[in-house]
Amino acid sequence: MAHTTTTTTTSRRARGPLLRAQAILAVAAATALLSACGGVEVRDGGDGATKDASGPLKLAVVPKAVGADYWNTVKAGAECAAQRAGNVTVQWDGVTTETDVEGQVNLIQNFVTKKVDGIVYAATDSRALAPATDQALGAKIPVAMIDSGTSPQPSGVPLFATDNRASATEAAKLLATELGPGNHEVALVEFQPGSQTNTERVDGFKAGLAQFPNLKLVGQQPSRSDVNEARRVTENILTANPNLAGVFAANEPSVLGAAQAIQASNKSGKVVIIGWDAAPDEVAGLRSGQISALVVQNPFKMGYFGVDKMVKHLRDKAPLASADTGVTFVTKENIDSAEIKAVLEPSCANPPVQ
Repeated sequence: MAHTTTTTTTSRRARGPLLRAQAILAVAAATALLSACGGVEVRDGGDGATKDASGPLKLAVVPKAVGADYWNTVKAGAECAAQRAGNVTVQWDGVTTETDVEGQVNLIQNFVTKKVDGIVYAATDSRALAPATDQALGAKIPVAMIDSGTSPQPSGVPLFATDNRASATEAAKLLATELGPGNHEVALVEFQPGSQTNTERVDGFKAGLAQFPNLKLVGQQPSRSDVNEARRVTENILTANPNLAGVFAANEPSVLGAAQAIQASNKSGKVVIIGWDAAPDEVAGLRSGQISALVVQNPFKMGYFGVDKMVKHLRDKAPLASADTGVTFVTKENIDSAEIKAVLEPSCANPPVQ
């Protein structure tokens, strides 16, 4: 037993330096292998973790609501940017109606819990969503806003959106031009009170109307971003104001519902419609003369910028800065131009993102 014990002890003593030498050789071999492959760049993940600079990223992209053509175009832009960046997964999710503010808050909170690499979203309500943004930032998850921001908007959170106020002011000018001289009664179909974009468009349109004393605002109702509600409120405005001459409808569902109400009242072509966005039915209404002009945003660019800038921020530490994604005023006269076609029919092969 003594011999066995001594032999075992001697063997352990001899193996100690050998094992240490093998470990050193293994580390050296691993280092050499990484060097042969060109090395691995790392980045600060925000929480102290390091990640491969070109490694996989998971981004949450949340619209105000799913389903509308406008938001489908935002999604196409986001997915295009992810495809071009490589190794980026877009987790697209949203509530079914823009009035479901609480549902969107829960969505953002869920993505924070899942620890996605970044969040890109459009706020349904500027004040109600501000704490959700703060929660994400507190968890060291960067946030970028598209279309609609929050109030307050944190300095480090960019907004990729239209200049809604200036564009709505121009919409009032378009309406005045279409109606011509003389006194005219007009109406405003807004969409979602509390939304930053809604507030800006309402304020901008009223500022534009102030430049035309001959235009009198006789009706203002929200559509809640619902086509049927937009039709109902427009019908009510028409009933109360039989001399109504023009309508500014401030988003896609508002335009479609207002156009339906005006058509049902046999006043198509008699009541001027200045609309916002460019869903297929809106474009068809423009071509037929039912709609006089459309204020067309660049939702593809919003989605593209949101993902593209977030990826560059995460991988290259590029600063996040807000950008105006632009607007185009589309009429029956210019709708077939190459410039307008690029905005109305965006393609990832030639994205309208410059």
